[in-house]
Amino acid sequence: MTEVSATDDTDGDGAIDHGAVVGEDGIARTPWAYGDPLLLHYYDTEWGMPVRDESGMFERLSLEGFQAGLSWLTVLKKRERFREVFRHFDAEAVAGFGEPEIASLLDDPGIIRHRGKIEACIGNARATLAMRDEGGLSDFIWSFRPETTPRPSTPSEVPTTAPESRALSKALKKKGFRFVGPTTMYALMEAVGMVDTHVLGSHRRGASGVWDA
Repeated sequence: MTEVSATDDTDGDGAIDHGAVVGEDGIARTPWAYGDPLLLHYYDTEWGMPVRDESGMFERLSLEGFQAGLSWLTVLKKRERFREVFRHFDAEAVAGFGEPEIASLLDDPGIIRHRGKIEACIGNARATLAMRDEGGLSDFIWSFRPETTPRPSTPSEVPTTAPESRALSKALKKKGFRFVGPTTMYALMEAVGMVDTHVLGSHRRGASGVWDA
């Protein structure tokens, strides 16, 4: 692969911080898209595209919570099983889970077996249902969309939090949500198109239609 950007600055960790990278197919992407076919497909087809339906947003919120402390690739590899056991992230179905379902989930090697995260997902489903009378989870999250988006040349220029993600985290916690810290919420904002953090030069920059390239 070759770099589109001439930027080869070393970041604070001593690693080379590249700009957009051209793959073997001749297409430029943010560097993290490479390394596994799942990442490449996710980057090219889904990441950063707007999500506005309840189950779609609940899934993204849940998976970001399960990802905490782990790599996103780990989540992607288990995503289909997550969808199966969490009833395709139907909030009403998940809200009805009890101890038998929790025990079954903890025995399932196809997902991330963490009791706290599983219980949080169930609690978040119940909190999602409670928000339906006030516009719903997706509209609530989108109400925290910032007025501007970053324009990073390299991954090191991509923020990990923002005032909006901190405010969203605080607001969701008040409504009973868990595993929704500011960094996790910023990752969610990136995933659903509320901000565009594709590096400049990536073919996906501006693909969401929410922001100009």
